[in-house]
Amino acid sequence: MHMHPDWLIPDWPLPTGVRAVFTTRAGGISGAPWDSFNLGEHVGDVAQHVAGNRALLRESTGAHAVFLQQVHGAHTARVTASTPDGQLADASVATQAGVACTVMVADCLPVLLASPHGGVVAAAHAGWRGLAGGVAIGLAAGEGGVLESVTQQFLANSASANVFHPCSASETIAWLGPCIGPTAFEVGAEVKAIFEACQPGSSNCFKPAGGAKYLADLAGLARLRLKRLGITQIYGNYGSPAWCTASNPSRFFSHRRDTAAGFGGIDQNGSRVCSTGRMAASIWLV
Repeated sequence: MHMHPDWLIPDWPLPTGVRAVFTTRAGGISGAPWDSFNLGEHVGDVAQHVAGNRALLRESTGAHAVFLQQVHGAHTARVTASTPDGQLADASVATQAGVACTVMVADCLPVLLASPHGGVVAAAHAGWRGLAGGVAIGLAAGEGGVLESVTQQFLANSASANVFHPCSASETIAWLGPCIGPTAFEVGAEVKAIFEACQPGSSNCFKPAGGAKYLADLAGLARLRLKRLGITQIYGNYGSPAWCTASNPSRFFSHRRDTAAGFGGIDQNGSRVCSTGRMAASIWLV
């Protein structure tokens, strides 16, 4: 592997045979305002540049990253070497070596899962809607979100891949990547109410921001949800400024920051696209 030195290598106790990476905006071929390692096809960037960046990621990691069509939902796809890009899902799980579960983010929270016994890995894209689940994504009140979905599929695939050593929730290792931080993620009172209705203790993850607005701790909300699922070995993002995508423009893309600044381009239909690039979190077996 020859990954760019600015990319993040998660610091967590991975078993032998598991690798992970979180890309930054450095090391690619896209021009401004997607400079330079944009991996998103849907943000107005030149298609050839996105394809080149995706090819570079696969070459740098030595793994086949499978890119999803993410919709802020809760579906988890099982991916293999023959799975094409564009599966409609917000999380993926893999048991095949060389296949990288991959999610794209530009403020939302990437969550990676690994078994201490090896044999299964997973990645989830957790925006506030997917994290909350239920009515936030058009399901019945109280119905689980993306972390419930990916954990269920992760544990089921672990049992299949490790008949003698299936992974339990308490053994599962989780890593939270960069996302919009608790000093930058302003939401309305309705978002706070949704989490309070479905997640005990979530009130502590919201701070008043004036009027009917609150500052939300997305990583903190994810930790609460993972712990409720029995996953207590959680590493990575603790909400400090270094992990905030919105507060580090030279290193991270941020949809909220860059859209507010009017960044973007013209899509294939000639429409103005105000957006930003996409980074990726990938995890794979070797």
